[in-house]
Amino acid sequence: MIILARSNKMILSIVIPAYNEGNTIHNILNKVKQVQLIQDIQKEVIIVNDCSRDHTEEAIQSYRKENPDLPISYYKHEVNQGKGAALRTGIQKATGDLVIIQDADLEYDPEEYNILLKPILNGFADVVYGSRFMGGKPHRILFYWHSIGNQFLTRLSNMFTNLNLTDMETCYKLMKRNIIQSIQLKENRFGFEPEVTAKLSRIKGIRIYEVGISYYGRTYEEGKKISWKDGFRAIYCILKYGLFKAS
Repeated sequence: MIILARSNKMILSIVIPAYNEGNTIHNILNKVKQVQLIQDIQKEVIIVNDCSRDHTEEAIQSYRKENPDLPISYYKHEVNQGKGAALRTGIQKATGDLVIIQDADLEYDPEEYNILLKPILNGFADVVYGSRFMGGKPHRILFYWHSIGNQFLTRLSNMFTNLNLTDMETCYKLMKRNIIQSIQLKENRFGFEPEVTAKLSRIKGIRIYEVGISYYGRTYEEGKKISWKDGFRAIYCILKYGLFKAS
């Protein structure tokens, strides 16, 4: 493991859950490495391999050896637990001032980290969501019913959180580390999104912002993993953590 030396510079912890991404993980890491963060913010990359069945581990270890200038901490689950569990592990290991979630695929562009950083750096926000449904950024045209499902879940979540988000299900969530680490998260799979949104909304005085981002969606043939079952779980989590305010 590479330990990032603490300095006076701000650090962004980039948490990447990975499952069977051996063929593509180097592509997203290249993009993370190439992005230049504003105000000379430094990067801390945290990869959590959720017991992949392919060569994800070998690909990550090879990339670390070939790119020693990118600080990467690597953790592995011995049993597959789900994306939410991988995110919990990564968030707990983060040491930066800020934390952002980055999927291991190529659906989201790390070049847009700076768009999310600005509201926090300018002193307006504590949490920033990157919305796929606002602004003039490019979006790949894919699944109609997925978009309807996302909008339905977001509106249902908003009813119970009293937020006016346009994209609760977005991967890109940028948060102050002390805030996200103060929340007890429990969901192991894709219920992470409504759970974290509900629990963030209950923090007194929290300032949540939303900015438009681009989206380069994948098909199932290209490796997309979310299914209709995850949609029903999201509804359950919205009711559990929003309506009934489960801790």
